[in-house]
Parts: sequence; structure tokens; C-alpha cells
Amino acid sequence: MMVHLSPSTWRGFKLGAMNYLAHLHLGGDAPAELLGSLYGDFVKGPLAGQWPAAIEAGIALHRRIDAFTDNHPLQARARARFPVERRRVAGIFLDLFFDHCLARDWQRYSDQPLQHFTDRVYRVLAAETQLPGSLQRIAPRMAAQDWLGSYQEFEVLGQVIAGMSRRLSRPGLLDGGLDELRRLYEPLSEDFSAFYPELMAFAREQREALTTAVR
Repeated sequence: MMVHLSPSTWRGFKLGAMNYLAHLHLGGDAPAELLGSLYGDFVKGPLAGQWPAAIEAGIALHRRIDAFTDNHPLQARARARFPVERRRVAGIFLDLFFDHCLARDWQRYSDQPLQHFTDRVYRVLAAETQLPGSLQRIAPRMAAQDWLGSYQEFEVLGQVIAGMSRRLSRPGLLDGGLDELRRLYEPLSEDFSAFYPELMAFAREQREALTTAVR
């Protein structure tokens, strides 16, 4: 679920809230698991006991999910739907769109209402005083603006893409992204429906293995 751009192009990119909802859904319900699921976007390098073991397991799971996604043939099929000139940023659009699909179809994948889930995530974040990096700064805004729940609305992706574009060293890189997603809405929705159950099964297996390892 990561897109590889040059360091100068990538600067500040994570402020765009890419695929946070999916990682939180896949990472487990315990507070430490929810935190680790998010920390994976903000903690880089080796894990060497800087965080509690359960949180580091969540970070490790986040990284395994990213690797599984990046190398999955269904993800490659979805990227190939974009024009050749868009391929280098197709993963960015897929991260956003797949979170939209998850929020839109939440009842298929979770027994609890989306708002109950997102409210709990925001409470866990508010209770944690040692959030890493820029997460400390953006967590209150995430809750106040309901970043996670807002992905139910397709047009919100346009706001997210515009915000990302403003932070890129090449602002035009994402121009027309919402129109591209609108054009590909149905086939990409089918790709998500095919891919996400496989991702859920992978995440469940990996979470069990990591949980056993830290006991």
C-alpha cells in the first residue's frame, strides 16, 4: 500500500490520510493494536523496543500488509487499469479509493457500525500521550473532521487529493485524479471486492502469528 516516489516528491505526503481505515480495520481491536496499525505510517526503521511489544507487533503487521498488497496480482490488475502515464501514482489513488470502498461497504466486513468503530479509534488516540511524529499533531484534526468516516463519500477523495497536491514538490502530479477514479469506479470497486477478503485472511493469519510471538 505504499507508493515509491522520489524523496522530494514524497515530502509531507502522509498528511493525506491514505488507507488509515483499512489498516485500522485489519490490525485488531485492542487499543495497542489500533495504535500500532496507525504507527506503521509514522514509525520508520528497525523496531528495537522503542514501543510496547503489542504496539510493535501492530507496526510489523502494518508493514506485512503493505508488502502483501504491493505484490498481489489483484493490486497489479487494478493499477493496470490506469493510463500508462498514471501508473507511477496509481497506488496513491488505489489507497484512497479502497478506503472509500471499505467505508462504503463497511457492513460487509464488520459487525459493528462504522461510526462506533471510528469513535473508538479517536478515543484511543486521544488517550495516548506519546503519539509518534506528526501523528501527535494531526490526531485531534483527524477526530474533529472525522477523516475515517468521511471516506464513505466519494467526493471527499477530491478534497484529499487536492490537499496532497498542495504538499507535493510537483503539485500537478495528481491533477485529474478524482475524474480518473470516477471513470474507473465500477471496475476498481470489483477489484476491491475481490482483493479485500484475501487481505483480511492474510492479516488475520499474520496477526495471530505476531500475537503469539509477543506473549
